[in-house]
Parts: sequence; C-alpha cells; structure tokens
Amino acid sequence: MQNRICEILGIQYPIIQGAMSWVTNAEFVAAVSNAGGLGMLGPFAGRRHNPTSMDEIIDWMRQEVRKTKTLTDKPFAAPMIVSYDFSRIMDMVDMLIEEGVAAVLVNGVDGVDLVPIIAKLKQNGIKVIFRGATATPEDAQNAERLGADIIVATGFDEGGTVPEKIIGSFSVVSHIVDAVNVPVMLAGGIADVRGVRASFALGAEGVYVGTAFLATHESPADQRVKELIVRHTASDLQIFRTTPAYYRSIPTAFSTELVKMDEQGASREEIAQKMYGGQALKKAMLDGDLDNGIITVGNGITYIHAIRSVKEVVDDLMQDFRE
Repeated sequence: MQNRICEILGIQYPIIQGAMSWVTNAEFVAAVSNAGGLGMLGPFAGRRHNPTSMDEIIDWMRQEVRKTKTLTDKPFAAPMIVSYDFSRIMDMVDMLIEEGVAAVLVNGVDGVDLVPIIAKLKQNGIKVIFRGATATPEDAQNAERLGADIIVATGFDEGGTVPEKIIGSFSVVSHIVDAVNVPVMLAGGIADVRGVRASFALGAEGVYVGTAFLATHESPADQRVKELIVRHTASDLQIFRTTPAYYRSIPTAFSTELVKMDEQGASREEIAQKMYGGQALKKAMLDGDLDNGIITVGNGITYIHAIRSVKEVVDDLMQDFRE
C-alpha cells in the first residue's frame, strides 16, 4: 500500500531511520533501505575517530555515500548538518547534490538561512525532509513555503536532542498535521506497531524512528548499548538540561554526574560543555565506554524486547503496509 511519503521518496514503506550521530554507517543505512524504508546516514557516519577538519568530515561523508550506493540500489538520505560548525553547510549540500543523494534532512536551527539551501536542493531534484528542533506550526508552515516535501514533527518522547517544548509526541503531531498540506511524519517514542498505528490515527503519514533501529544487529552501536536498551524501559531513564534544551539517557556513571550538575544548579552551557566536550555520545554509544558517556534513547525503549535485524524491525513496524 502506497501513500504520499512512499511516493515522494520512492520507497516501499513510510518509515525513515533517524540520522543518529556516530551510530550510522553505510551497511546499516543500506539495510534499512533494502528492507523498504529510507535509511539515513548521520553525522560522523562510519567513523571511529574524531575528525580534524570540516574538509575531512565532508570527504568522509562523500565516501560513505558512495559506499552505501554499492550496497543498495534503493533511495537513502543524509543530513545537511554534520557537525557543530555551521559555516560549511552549503559545501555539504553541494557534495550531496554532486553524489545524487535522493533526499536530504534539513534541520531548522538558529542562525542558518534555509532559503538558499532548500532552493538549491529543490533545483537539483533532491527531496527535502524538514525537521525543526522543536515542532511548531509556524516552523512547519515556513518550511512548506520554502519547498519542503515532508515535515517531521518531533515530540518530547524522542532520543537525542529533545525539543524545548515539553509536549509529548502524540500530542504534537496533529498540531503540525493541521498546519500544513505536505505530509507529516512523527518522531519520538515509536518502537512498535501500536505507535505506528497511533501516529497514523492522529494524521501522520509516516514515522521517523531512531531508538528501535539502534537495537539491531546491523547497527554500529556497541553491543553493550544494545543489550542495555533491551533491558531498560522509559521509567528507568534520566533526563537533564543542556543546550539547546534537554537530553535523556539510560543511566551511566557519566549521565548520573550530569543529572547531579543539573540538580545543583549548573547552567545549561556548563552541562553542555562537559557533555559535548567529553564526546559523551561517541564514548558510550559507539565505543561502549559507559563510565564516560551517555546512551541517548527515546521513550519507546519500553517496547524493545530483543536485538533483531533491521528487516525484522521494519517488517514489524510496517506490518499494516505489507501486501
């Protein structure tokens, strides 16, 4: 069964794998696309070590794009933002255009003019998936005016950089659906078919999924991280303030330290410096260093009961779309 998301992206099922920092690579992304969804390379895709320059980051991403093409003939995506250095976004966009990536994730962030970025992508026939840091009707409407093909509405249940507004995923989605005419996907807390069905009942036409794909055999996340995802539920998770808003984590020694800093009145900036400066995401999620990193996941973790293949996750979540 096809819908607008499938038609726009040229995929079998209306599901996108999130652009998770450090924990994507060509093999993982190709597995999602080959299973019928849209795989997406994330920041630092395929890397094990910190890059030393933006040139290195862009060149590495180019090689990962090319590698993905050798593993799938299906569409896949990449983000325009691949580091905290926003000055080279257009160079990244130019590379993705040169390499013929099917779709690009355009994030709404302060200080980045999206007008020339979206215009250039559209002029070159690349589909634009817009995802604001915090889902608002105004942001979604602006992205639609600029030419976005798909809007991702992100609720507070997500993993990674949690939105500023504390509005749950299943509360935010209809708010965005009602504001735009382009199709909307829901992100945050979706890890089983019930979440998918609820998303569609509320007006979404697709789902944008991160945590459920982390706990797969193909995921480059450390094996200990996958096992912890299976063992924990949403009620176990810690949450702390940072920039731009919040992060949540499966409890680790480092996340507990960040929570304590928050409780003792440290500023968001101080917590962010300790977290980002310490490479907390990479250390735990990729390297398995649980003493010096965090494991960021969404509230859908409750519904993950086993480490499965990417295909099993896609088939399970998309069971209502299988013919």
